[in-house]
Amino acid sequence: MPKFRLTTLAVTALSVAVLGAVPGTASGAAACGALFDDFHYASHTDGLLGQRGWQVRSGGGGPGVAGARWAPEGITFPTSGGDKVLQLASATDGTPAGTTQTEIMQPDRRFFEGTYAARIRFSDAPASGPDGDRINQTFFTISPLRYDNDPIYSELDFSEYLPNGGWGEAGPVNFQTSWHTYTPDPWYAENKSDAQRRSIGGWHSVAATVSGGHVRYYIDGALVADHDRGGPFDVYPRQAMSLNFNQWFIDLTRHAGGTSTYLEQVDWVYYAKNEVLTPQAAAERAASYRSSGVRFTDGTRGC
Repeated sequence: MPKFRLTTLAVTALSVAVLGAVPGTASGAAACGALFDDFHYASHTDGLLGQRGWQVRSGGGGPGVAGARWAPEGITFPTSGGDKVLQLASATDGTPAGTTQTEIMQPDRRFFEGTYAARIRFSDAPASGPDGDRINQTFFTISPLRYDNDPIYSELDFSEYLPNGGWGEAGPVNFQTSWHTYTPDPWYAENKSDAQRRSIGGWHSVAATVSGGHVRYYIDGALVADHDRGGPFDVYPRQAMSLNFNQWFIDLTRHAGGTSTYLEQVDWVYYAKNEVLTPQAAAERAASYRSSGVRFTDGTRGC
């Protein structure tokens, strides 16, 4: 959905035979609640994606540029650093009809409290074409907005990276935002938001913990935001959400000509349901899965 920082605040699961090798898991029962994916897929049409709960978005609709298309073919799985990664490629020629955006999600809403982590490569410049577009590279959870100012709307933006600015920001900025609710038209939003006004181009660890009324956000293991129930808005999530990565254009006003293609890559994603871990411990669990040859596991359903 569109997010303008003009708000009243500053603005088929596989069994794992090697669970004993995963830090903090002594048995299968202890491992219940973990989702891990190393993104070893052939293409966006790979049947394993759907079997494992992933959905690649197509068609139109927000957020982003009205008239743009969500392009399944923009989701690919190239090799980077010797290992396959999820890649989101979004492009524009400066017109809505010539703009493609990308999104992949776990739409089954079962993500709530616990620990989230991903290793993400953000891009400061396009892979091809002129630079300058206001692009948003993301990792987030979200629930549907049933109606304006829905009181149980829930959304946690672990990272929204704007390498060329936007929403009143001139330069590179990375937002962490926890939502209470919003109205799309006329725009009104209630949230808490923090930001790092610097480049985070390249590979970074993005993590968050959701527990005890606090949403704590981390970049490369460092705490960058702590949003609690205090203040005028209770931004702690009130319902389960979907898990998403997307890359979309805020507007086309800065396009400089030709076609520009921007890339966001994800090495792996991990979610520990109802368990609070340090970012380092979450990364160690992901590394243990990988070193044991586990490409995917999901124990988050029915537990």
